[in-house]
Amino acid sequence: QVQLVESGGGLVQPGGSLRLSCAASGFTFTTYTMSWYRQAPGKERELVARIMPAGTIASSTYYVDSVKGRFTISRDNAKNTAYLQMNSLKAEDTAVYYCNARAWANVYWGQGSQVTVSS
Repeated sequence: QVQLVESGGGLVQPGGSLRLSCAASGFTFTTYTMSWYRQAPGKERELVARIMPAGTIASSTYYVDSVKGRFTISRDNAKNTAYLQMNSLKAEDTAVYYCNARAWANVYWGQGSQVTVSS
């Protein structure tokens, strides 16, 4: 049974930090591209960051412009876990954050984790 279990969301003040975790099971984690998406109220879901599978020539990462320099995506293949370190958080980062795993035609989603940035 495939599972993506997210944790680490919550309420934080502007300028603060949070780290989201996504624990994966039920599939071969090392062969999947891992991504974080977010969806704010009234807005479409958007890709925030992506990290390529292990063993690619370049374990490249991608970030949407609005989070470059503030967010860092990483993966621990020994723990089957992906992370999103979020620093210098802003009110506009408030959203439900979703973990995503993708390989070929297989796409899996986590349940979502609420991140609220407010004073």
